Amino acid sequence: MGSFKITGGKKLKGEIIPQGAKNEALQILCAVLLTKEPVTIHNIPDIRDVNKLIDLLESMGVKTRKLGPGSVEFTAADVDFSYFESEQYKDKAAQLRGSVMLLGPMLGRFGKGRAPKPGGDKIGRRPLDAHFVGFQKLGATFSYDSDDAFYHVDGDKMRGSYIWMEEISVTGTANVIMAAVVTPGTTTIYNAACEPYLQQLCKMLNRMGAKITGVGSNLLTIEGVHELSGCEHTMLPDMIEIGSFIGLAAMTESEITIKNCRIPELGIIPDVFKKLGIQMEFRGDDIYVPAQKHYQINRLIDGSILTVYDAPWPGFTPDLISIVLVTAIQAKGTVLIHQKMFESRLFFTDKLIDMGAQIILCDPHRATVIGINREYNLRGIRMTSPDIRAGVALLIAALSADGTSIIDNIDQIDRGYQNIDGRLNALGAEIVRI
Repeated sequence: MGSFKITGGKKLKGEIIPQGAKNEALQILCAVLLTKEPVTIHNIPDIRDVNKLIDLLESMGVKTRKLGPGSVEFTAADVDFSYFESEQYKDKAAQLRGSVMLLGPMLGRFGKGRAPKPGGDKIGRRPLDAHFVGFQKLGATFSYDSDDAFYHVDGDKMRGSYIWMEEISVTGTANVIMAAVVTPGTTTIYNAACEPYLQQLCKMLNRMGAKITGVGSNLLTIEGVHELSGCEHTMLPDMIEIGSFIGLAAMTESEITIKNCRIPELGIIPDVFKKLGIQMEFRGDDIYVPAQKHYQINRLIDGSILTVYDAPWPGFTPDLISIVLVTAIQAKGTVLIHQKMFESRLFFTDKLIDMGAQIILCDPHRATVIGINREYNLRGIRMTSPDIRAGVALLIAALSADGTSIIDNIDQIDRGYQNIDGRLNALGAEIVRI
């Protein structure tokens, strides 16, 4: 496994372009299985999880043609369904949590689906019930072989149905949508996730000939069609990268312009960072973050301590909770970070405390950050990245710290951030991959 060696204390300056959205890519790439015709996708991020999914698609018979940086044409005319029973498929799919979203397209097009228990971040329990209950309400039958950790779903008798999602699951909603668009009859999905990435999937499917209404709300209506055609689709910039760069600029007193942000799609993300006292300007579709010596956390109207918590969209995305927490370390004031959706995502705070941060881990879901307001800098240490977002939070802390830090297990960071060391070094950082 690789490591980053970071020399902290460097102030960064310049422009940076966010990558294509990782969480959108994993949905969009699975959807190419729904048609025999070519589908062209632009702004695909060059990151480990996405590249693994593309490799998996190629292994099952999907033809790919690279058209340019971040642009690939996919043709799923000759998919080998027997591959889904192979040990190679089981091994490759088990390494990638996004592989579970292959089940919806499999069910819709082939009437059956197979998937191993997927991998991904170790951030707490991430049950798949929303996926399989949704399939069952469409009429599919589901079984799980605990001996080889393999899921089997058969959907020969699927028909449109009313589905109330027990959990507002983005991947669960995406999976059910992809199965329902080519299932006969009308499907209504209530309590659906409505993240911009989910909206992007629905818009792409509609261009392919699907009939989905209610896009952007939590009530979707789908009229099943017989088949879908090809299309062209451009992915959004990654909102998690954009938020990470805002936090990075504040922590390192850097002047950074984040280009081509699709600001209307960011929801309340900029507002949450503004509550930490971070200044920013919207310049067209760019976000300019000036170098700030000090930034002060807002208090609530009654004077009580600010709480930042995650929630399903349009609430604050859980993927940025780690970034908000680390950014608050050098603020003036106190903030309670409440990670409601995952119970293991705050366990990286012990590394930040070792670096000199003033953090009280109240329980698995809550941490109080007492900002040190630049009274002293964090100190460099050796640490390990436990998951994608915590890994980048630790990278931000290391870039702001005195001395040298080493972050091990950077495969986790590479899963979600494209050439992060090279792009930040271009702004003046000193990150060496070892």
